[in-house]
Amino acid sequence: MFKLLRRTALGGMTALASLIGSSAMAVEIEYWQYFFDARVDAMEQLIEKFEAANPDITVKMTHFPYADYRTKVAAAIPAGEGPDVVQLFYGWLNDYIEADLIQPLPTDVFDPARIDEEFFPMVQAMKRDDAYYALPTAVRSLALFYNTRLFDEAGIEAPPATLDELVETAKKLTKLDGAGNITQVGITTGMTAQDHHWWREVLVRQFGGEPYNDDYKTVNYTDDAGLAALNFYVGLEKDHKVTKSGFMDEPQAAFKGNRAGMHIDGSFRIGSLNKVRGLKWAVAELPAGPDGTKSNYSSYWVNGITTKATGEKYDAALKFLDYLTSDEAMQVWLDVVGELPAKPSVGMIDANSTHETYGPFIKGLAYANTTKFANESAQRQAMVDMVGRIDIEGQDPAESLAAAASEEQKILDDYYK
Repeated sequence: MFKLLRRTALGGMTALASLIGSSAMAVEIEYWQYFFDARVDAMEQLIEKFEAANPDITVKMTHFPYADYRTKVAAAIPAGEGPDVVQLFYGWLNDYIEADLIQPLPTDVFDPARIDEEFFPMVQAMKRDDAYYALPTAVRSLALFYNTRLFDEAGIEAPPATLDELVETAKKLTKLDGAGNITQVGITTGMTAQDHHWWREVLVRQFGGEPYNDDYKTVNYTDDAGLAALNFYVGLEKDHKVTKSGFMDEPQAAFKGNRAGMHIDGSFRIGSLNKVRGLKWAVAELPAGPDGTKSNYSSYWVNGITTKATGEKYDAALKFLDYLTSDEAMQVWLDVVGELPAKPSVGMIDANSTHETYGPFIKGLAYANTTKFANESAQRQAMVDMVGRIDIEGQDPAESLAAAASEEQKILDDYYK
């Protein structure tokens, strides 16, 4: 299915070797990413390996809280400061190009035809005018995390395979205090986390719809399928009472605290969950829709060369990025973070594709869709507001859905016009 090209452990290519040369002077480059403990651990390991093989290059890593990250990057690079290699969410690519924060990757080193053949097809969203601007070390999909201890306590033998089973399982896992307040949710919810992806690319499709038309330029979820998907989602709290908005502030916090039976999240969560003492959990594929339809959402963070990188720093940055996209780096990232390799040559080997934890995520890639965002933050907020109007203001779901579609369509129109 995929034509795989053999590369060295550091992914070295002839063009890159001649570019760097064997007599390069010592140079230091900066790498920036947002703070997420497992991702920082993985990058520290990769930097150590890279520097050992390239003693003439030093990589200095800087990380910031997620909430501050984009602002820091946007301020530093135009001032000639900050990173030479920068991490960004795939949905931010348009913003970074328009702001002249990153530069296209040279095609003699990062050949677009080779990348098209070697990587999972979703990474082609990083290509503009026959050149790539950034590439991932790993990709993500969604899956259902479930607390095996809570399952055992409730006498539940297996994770739900369908949405109907999800509801019934969640009911068995939900606990209330004497006043009727939820003390343990059957399943977490929260559009600020991964649920806006679950709703948009999974539930809407499972109820028979398509979230967008025209290559993600036109909103298309205001039909019966979109409304059914929204009613199912908000019904988890309003009708079935198996969850609570804002429970323990963040969905992942409730799951980590043994206060949630199930939690839908990305493969990137694996690394941090492994560090939680006393938490026993497992992973299953997302429950199928009413007619058995499977769907998933795939996303990824990429690394690009900033416009700040010039001269010897640019050459070193290219060599570092080449290593970050090597098979070796992808396996390290999978082992430490839990995010999936961006190439089938790593992801589809038996040890990974049949792994009890990684396997459900890797299987999900086969039927995943990747949203092409014009403005990821603003489009996510439209989903947050949509549910908020229903939960807080009591607005009719059909009216809130229409308002969200109008808001998001304006975002798309403003960008694409």
